[in-house]
Amino acid sequence: MKPIVTEKAVMMIERENVLTFKVEKGKTRTEIKKEIEDLFEVKVEKIRVLIKNGKKYVYVKLKPKFPAIDIATKLGLV
Repeated sequence: MKPIVTEKAVMMIERENVLTFKVEKGKTRTEIKKEIEDLFEVKVEKIRVLIKNGKKYVYVKLKPKFPAIDIATKLGLV
């Protein structure tokens, strides 16, 4: 799992509390949710998946109690 750092991804972190990751194609939503919750000690509200040009991207919306900006700062994205 690799975090995505684009202008759009940073805007989504700030406005929608959403983190964007590039993941392996074989991973399911449940596996991704568990991995993110365990890795960052947060709770996931919703996961959206985008498959584009043979690559899988996930948009992970965190519960309001857990600001995505904090995780982005820890990862050095912002």
